[in-house]
Amino acid sequence: MTALITRDELKAAIDAKTVTVVDALGGEYYAKQHLPGAVPLVLAEVDARAATVLPDRGAAVVTYCSNPACPNSGQVADRLTALGYTDVRKYREGIEDWAGAGLPLEQG
Repeated sequence: MTALITRDELKAAIDAKTVTVVDALGGEYYAKQHLPGAVPLVLAEVDARAATVLPDRGAAVVTYCSNPACPNSGQVADRLTALGYTDVRKYREGIEDWAGAGLPLEQG
């Protein structure tokens, strides 16, 4: 099971630039809004694109989805772990929680 990260822990990691954030929703959801600095990477693309967007398998990576019930972030995190990424965590709540807390989002 992938370790979870809280909103406060994730915000601190983003602010410190010590994490790569992965948007597991992708597509129009990513274009509409995403966490600061997030890269889109959906499950169907992990095997083909992970090494391009996440070249350091030992670097901190956090996946997220819309909310805790969305399975995408857990599936992407599990696949990254299976590919040898060693510091993968899942944002416990998701983008709805982030936005609800009034934290900044990016578009495009």
